[in-house]
Amino acid sequence: MPRPRPSVHALALVLAVAAAQAAPPIPLDGFADGIHHWQNLHGRDYPRHPPDAVRAIADNILLYQRRDGGWIENRDPLRVLGTDEMAALEAENEASGGSFDNRNVYTQVEYLAAAWARSGDARHRDGARRGLDFILAHQLDGCGGWPHTVPARASYHPHLTIADAVTPGVLGTLRRLVAADADAGLLDAATRSRVQRAIARGDACLLRLQVMQDGVRTGWAGQYDASTLVPAQGRAFELPALVSDESVAVLRYLMSIRDPSPEVVAAVEAGIAWLERSALHGLRLETVPAPEVRYAFHISRTDRRLVADATAPPLWARFYDLADNTPLLATREGRRVARYADIPRERRTGYDWYGSWPQAFLDEEVPAWRRRLAR
Repeated sequence: MPRPRPSVHALALVLAVAAAQAAPPIPLDGFADGIHHWQNLHGRDYPRHPPDAVRAIADNILLYQRRDGGWIENRDPLRVLGTDEMAALEAENEASGGSFDNRNVYTQVEYLAAAWARSGDARHRDGARRGLDFILAHQLDGCGGWPHTVPARASYHPHLTIADAVTPGVLGTLRRLVAADADAGLLDAATRSRVQRAIARGDACLLRLQVMQDGVRTGWAGQYDASTLVPAQGRAFELPALVSDESVAVLRYLMSIRDPSPEVVAAVEAGIAWLERSALHGLRLETVPAPEVRYAFHISRTDRRLVADATAPPLWARFYDLADNTPLLATREGRRVARYADIPRERRTGYDWYGSWPQAFLDEEVPAWRRRLAR
């Protein structure tokens, strides 16, 4: 008797599985912040899946997903979970809500969408759709950005958030999902229309939020009051301010728009100019050995200090004063201080007050973007 021929669906599934096995790992960069925070609290000594175990990682992400489609922050999706942990997660995730902090929620959605494209597993597709619904449901009225966390557990959670790439990160994912889904079928016509409206509102919001100093556009604040759109305070030590690292994230997103409007181009050029004139020269951030101290959220075995060095490359402060653009520093309790040395060691070593975040962006990405526009 001749062997039955496989159905078209079965053959497609076999081919999809074979392609998934041959494909490289789905990038995990977006989870780096959450994994870092998890390991700060729980250590690194636990079994983890290899990065190419796409199905196992995607299944973990589904286990972490809450019933309304959101995820709480700072989990490691590569952890090998035991039976008891899985049962505990299933019970915990009957709760609702989630956080966009530390590149959360939109990263899981993008991973699940990519996993479904490889595996054909409808559970991964459905998890991505639930996460996307969560994103769209929590776009803020008015300006159209996204909050830090819902439901709010702290005073800054309802703020429209730029910090940790919340709003630009969400928008980047939405754009990539639309671009990648032409033939994939993740988005039906109604959802695609909702996503495109969300992108348009979010883009307009970012242009509206660019801070003006003496009539000149600069960068972006870390948080804004969702009603008044006035720059707002994050955690106690994150005073209302312009933020250099997060402004790079906004600019990078705006530069990813394939056919930018003149308004987008003008906003980007103004942001670039602000970064260039905000660079600090003649200073070097130095890390030095120090006795080990265990703090609530990290272990410090070094200390940091600013030293004068005429040969040092440019340095940027994390925060700049909204009025005069001077570096803005604070203690954990929110008291503004004049010098880096005045910040207690716990915050000097547990937070990046200075860095070179914009350097590669200005040296490499900006020229490439300008060349693309010229073409």
